[in-house]
Amino acid sequence: FSCEWAAAHFRFHPPHSDLAYALQAGKGGTRAILAAVQAHIITYLLFTRETECTHLERLCRVGRWEQGQALATALAETLWAAGGGGRAVVCLVTAPITTMPREGYRANSFTERIRLFEFSEKAAAQGFISDHINCFKGEGSHGVILFLYSLLFSRTLER
Repeated sequence: FSCEWAAAHFRFHPPHSDLAYALQAGKGGTRAILAAVQAHIITYLLFTRETECTHLERLCRVGRWEQGQALATALAETLWAAGGGGRAVVCLVTAPITTMPREGYRANSFTERIRLFEFSEKAAAQGFISDHINCFKGEGSHGVILFLYSLLFSRTLER
C-alpha cells in the first residue's frame, strides 16, 4: 500500500459543526471506500437513530460519540451486505509477530499482524466494531486498509 493508503483512517469533521456528519477524505484511492461508508453514515443519522431534531439538524448536531456510533453502524452494515447477509469478518491489528516470513514473501509488519474475527449475527459484529472503533478511526490505525481487508474476507475470496 502507498503512504496515502497507510495513513488513511476514518476521520470526521469536528463534532457539532455544519459538517459533523461528514468524513474527511484526502487525495488518492481511499475516496471510493470513504464515499461508500459515508452513504451508510448519512442513512443512519437521518433515518435510523432516534432524535427529535429535524433532518438537517440531525446531521449538524452530531457529537463525537454519535460519530463513532454512526461509523460503527455503517461499517457493520457494509460488511454484513458484503457477506451476503449471513456473516461479517472484522480485521484488527494485533501485537507484533516474531515469525520469519516464507521465502518469496516480503514482510511489511502490518499484514502479518492482522487477526480475523468472524460474526454470524449483524448485531454482534456492530457491537464488536463499536467497542473497537478507534482501530478504524485513530490516526496511524490503517483504518481504511483494515476495513478493505474486512470487506474482502466478509465477501470471501471465492465470491
